[in-house]
Amino acid sequence: MRKISSAIREGAVAYLNRQYRTIAVISIVLALVIAFGLRSFMANSYLVAVAFILGAFLSALAGYIGMMVSVRANVRTAQAATRSLKDAFSVAFSGGAVTGFAVAGLGLLGVTVLLLILKDPNILIGFGFGASLISLFARVGGGIYTKGADVGADLVGKVEKGIPEDDPRNPAVIADNVGDNVGDCAGMAADLFESYTVTIIAAMLLAWTAFGHSFTNELAFPLVLGSVAVIASLVGSLFVRASSPARIWPALNNGILISAALSAVGFFAVNKLMFSDLKYFIAAVIGLAITVIIGYVTEYYTAANKKPVQQVADSAKTGPATVIILGIAKGMESTLIPVIAIVAGAFLAYTFGGGFYGVAIAATAMLAMTAIIVAVDAYGPITDNAGGIAEMSKMPESVRKITDPLDAVGNTTKAVTKGFAIGSAGLAALSLFAAYSDLTGIDVINLYDPAVVVGLFAGGLLPFIFSSLTMRAVGRAATGMVVEVRRQFKEIPGLMKGTGKPDYARCVDISTKSAIRELILPGVIAVAAPLIVGFVLGPEALGGLLGGAIVTGLLLAITMTTSGAAWDNAKKYIEAGNLGGKGSDAHKAAVVGDTVGDPFKDTSGPALNPLIKVLNTIALLAASLIVSHHLF
Repeated sequence: MRKISSAIREGAVAYLNRQYRTIAVISIVLALVIAFGLRSFMANSYLVAVAFILGAFLSALAGYIGMMVSVRANVRTAQAATRSLKDAFSVAFSGGAVTGFAVAGLGLLGVTVLLLILKDPNILIGFGFGASLISLFARVGGGIYTKGADVGADLVGKVEKGIPEDDPRNPAVIADNVGDNVGDCAGMAADLFESYTVTIIAAMLLAWTAFGHSFTNELAFPLVLGSVAVIASLVGSLFVRASSPARIWPALNNGILISAALSAVGFFAVNKLMFSDLKYFIAAVIGLAITVIIGYVTEYYTAANKKPVQQVADSAKTGPATVIILGIAKGMESTLIPVIAIVAGAFLAYTFGGGFYGVAIAATAMLAMTAIIVAVDAYGPITDNAGGIAEMSKMPESVRKITDPLDAVGNTTKAVTKGFAIGSAGLAALSLFAAYSDLTGIDVINLYDPAVVVGLFAGGLLPFIFSSLTMRAVGRAATGMVVEVRRQFKEIPGLMKGTGKPDYARCVDISTKSAIRELILPGVIAVAAPLIVGFVLGPEALGGLLGGAIVTGLLLAITMTTSGAAWDNAKKYIEAGNLGGKGSDAHKAAVVGDTVGDPFKDTSGPALNPLIKVLNTIALLAASLIVSHHLF
């Protein structure tokens, strides 16, 4: 167990170190461009560059802390499973909670300290851009790594050789387990760190503009909401306990609901202390309500015991084509209620919560739940790795009977938190868009203006091009993995019989190199597109780009993440003994669906969240320059 855990940890650390070295070079170049390239147009360009570096550093640190805890909690969870499900669950959730509270704590600390020292929320745009950039690269790179390894391992191991998912004979199995940590743990931590901080900054920018460029209660309120929700999440996490498989998801969900309820009480108290009316409290409660609604909808569409996943599993009886058709259909269908919740919430928050500042407060309240949400998410890769360690180290079957249900719920938790991340990204993007409108002085985006139409279609196109690049990157990484795994099964004597030793390190190296190579182009496109449109066609056209990207990015992200999770749990539903169980034709068809869904739910879909916010933060950063120096 220690040997396998050590291999996973070393692979994860090696990848993350290489990823951050690559990103560090890009970040330093961008910081120099901000500091010296913008000093003629921006009085505080040096301070913005410092804030940019700090945002990037804290975002990377949050992801690093999360991954370092995850790769240690996995083997402890497997060992705890020798005692009881209750103990294993407790260890896994506690490990995830470290990540959750690191994300929220570092985010609040960074924004608060910068605001107190610099006393200008506009400089914090640099902090948000740094966080957004790290989030984008972490999501793209981690997603390519994890799914290149996962797809390659599944196609040869499960489909061609018919061996179990975490069979130690599979050379790609360590790379697959490493990927769970760098993608689902470090990637999600960086993603929600960025969402959390950028939303708070957007709310403060709106308060700064609307309330006289002074330190008012409205400026402090987003930070107060974050502080209250951290305490509420800490208390809520104490109620997350489970002693049977049927209680695992209810226990995690109770933690979220209790945290939301306590947050609402705290929001009411601080609102009464700071303001004479309740309009901002109403906006905050709307944000909490959206969180709960999105959680329930996502759980309904992705849980193995719910009708949509069972329908996808049932379609496997007629082959992989019907599995894929129905999985995509369910993903598209799942956009309905979350989008209604987001737009209705934004409308109500605007109407009853004080205009766009009310919308920003709703988004801030939603993301104030980040600590408990990330805790629930990071539980997933820990239990996934625990199951892999149990399988590879040949622990007793009784251990797998505990780690398997923990892992199965982990798929639902990851889907729910991705739904939360996507929904919050949509609401946060509206706040950023409002802040961009304030900075540029745009009151109306005129769809009769051809430049605006160009921007609108360019923005609508970006999520599709971005997803295409990341999907193809996973395909190329998986192809390299398949070739290597086939080679090892062919050339290493006794590998299939279990007497030969696979070269795990070679597969880890393939995934690492593929992910680092492939993450650059999507990042360049995300940074360059808004600058090109803004400087060529002007601020109104850039506003059109932001609007188009928010709409298509939100819908595409929900579709992809839900479809992928539904395919994954449909496969697990069959593996639990339904519809013929493992090895049946239905199971083989479901494995194909799961393989297609891997890059949907863990690479392209989640990476659209930071894409949307990178576009908006770049627009905020360059807004004043674009207004005075666009070509047309």
